[in-house]
Amino acid sequence: MAGRILPVPATRDVDHLRGAVMPATISLSKLHDYINELINIESDLESSIDTTMWISDPHGAGERFVSILKGRFGLVWRSAQEALPKTFSTEKLDYLDRLIRKEKYLDSELFSMERQDVISSLVKIIRYKVENIKDFDQIRPSINKDLKAVIENLILNFNVPNIVYENAIIADKVISALAKIVKQVILGQLVVLGDVFDRGDEPDKILRILSSREIQPYVKFVWGNHDILWMGAAAGNRSLIAEALRISTRYDNLEFLARLDIDISRLKEFAMKLYPGEISGNFKAKLDISRKMEKTLAMIQFKLEEKMIKEFPQLDMESRLNLEKLAAMLKSGDTEGLTDTHFPTLDLADPGRLTPEEREVIDDLAEQFTGSTKIKALMKYLFEEGKLYHINNYILNLHALIPSTQDGQFEKFLDRRGKDLFEYLEQLIKTVGGNYLEGRPQDEFQLAVMFYLWCGAKSPFFGKHAMKTFERYFYRDKATHKEKLLYWGDNIKKKEFMDLIMREFGVERIVYGHTPVDILKGEKIASNDGRAINIDGGFSEAYLGRGHALIMTPYRIFAIILPSQEEIIESKNAKEPAKLMFEEIDSFQNPKKIKDTFRGVELAGRRNELVNLINSYYE
Repeated sequence: MAGRILPVPATRDVDHLRGAVMPATISLSKLHDYINELINIESDLESSIDTTMWISDPHGAGERFVSILKGRFGLVWRSAQEALPKTFSTEKLDYLDRLIRKEKYLDSELFSMERQDVISSLVKIIRYKVENIKDFDQIRPSINKDLKAVIENLILNFNVPNIVYENAIIADKVISALAKIVKQVILGQLVVLGDVFDRGDEPDKILRILSSREIQPYVKFVWGNHDILWMGAAAGNRSLIAEALRISTRYDNLEFLARLDIDISRLKEFAMKLYPGEISGNFKAKLDISRKMEKTLAMIQFKLEEKMIKEFPQLDMESRLNLEKLAAMLKSGDTEGLTDTHFPTLDLADPGRLTPEEREVIDDLAEQFTGSTKIKALMKYLFEEGKLYHINNYILNLHALIPSTQDGQFEKFLDRRGKDLFEYLEQLIKTVGGNYLEGRPQDEFQLAVMFYLWCGAKSPFFGKHAMKTFERYFYRDKATHKEKLLYWGDNIKKKEFMDLIMREFGVERIVYGHTPVDILKGEKIASNDGRAINIDGGFSEAYLGRGHALIMTPYRIFAIILPSQEEIIESKNAKEPAKLMFEEIDSFQNPKKIKDTFRGVELAGRRNELVNLINSYYE
């Protein structure tokens, strides 16, 4: 796709530059300031865009996330390939990739390079990514102080003494310092398309990394439906509290709950009392006590969410009122289609009523959940830094979809659609977050909307006609378990619908996740025209155990198919790098510059103002 300047979108995530007011007279010092600013803007406009990387749906796979992050999700290898001569062998690239990830010289490998060649290669990679003195100034503070003069001279192509290459101790220190700089400069922006929570047991580790001082400055986080689940729970929605904890017990993530200081002893005691023997129903936790807590929380969850659905009919979720149907089946003895008939807390005359013991349990858990300082620390990052969507380089980034109709139009929800709906929902989520973080009372309808965003048919985070948790637990007929996909998957194959998105948001492409793409079964990451790109590769073991990373450099867009956990282990045992697969999506005839982006449009506007101001000084 040729780079072109589109009509300027009313968008976000750019530094809006204030227009200067023409003064009656300009002082000499002010003139110098304007000239310096103009020179910097001209330099910026001609600079190449930063390399952007996307990752989606890590789902609590903390150890795997850390392991792959060390190699910048395959970007280290590809950057070395682009920066170094075409004569560089795969063996050399693999060796440099391992060296950079480990940040040290490797001389005990089956294949190695001379120290001087390693230093030269690392310097070439850095020069490839650092285009001007302004870029270099940004990395200067992180250079090892003891080696500052040597490292700066190497990068700036000044002479350095031969001892730097000839003395192994000095050379190894230089290599470690250069490797750290390579990892710093190869990535300008990391876009995470949500779903840090659930399935795996280390979402807290992933969020700590993303919010760390070293990484947070270049991370853009887009919420996923599983993040919304936890955010709504922390803000006080009790059905979401029960659901977040139910999913945690379902995947036996009890240590994770303990790290959050959630005491589940009362829940555990109640579950043991309710179900002293074998648990019935399709409960999947491996541990017996986890299955019992899972069932206990499931019944509390269903009662709470049905009460909320009845209180807010404008959400149009009456089809999810299943407890009365269940009670009727149990009353009539028509239970052949059920996987479970043991419901000690279900009042057949009033199936939505919590028992006193259930109420005590959820009161206890809700007080802990909403009052947890550890949960609040995680939620603070999500509420304050997260967004419903993000635009950069004319690419629209979102977690799942834009709600749409069967005939390829934007679907209406809460009397809004398209971009207007996105802006409204993001503000609502931010309001809920502000109330939570500041200790203010919540609006109950807004909390109910958080529930809808988690699992509602018209939610931009979900995309199915219903979440069939109840049916999967209690109905034998597997046809009732099916969560029918709505229209997004079909609509993005239509040119007219993609054109509609491009006009609505002022973009050239859309990148999203949410639904895993299995490339080993021949599924494609990108649409035929490259405008729609799904980067959910099933990162966690609960899905495909693989994952994708999308990379955009000034020269191309490509996807990296990440190795599975088994492949990573095998490569470690063989002392070889995990093999990566690449899918080319697009390349650019001319390298993308800042002037080709929305930020470039704003900078060009400011440049014109400065030229007029400077010219006025001499008039």
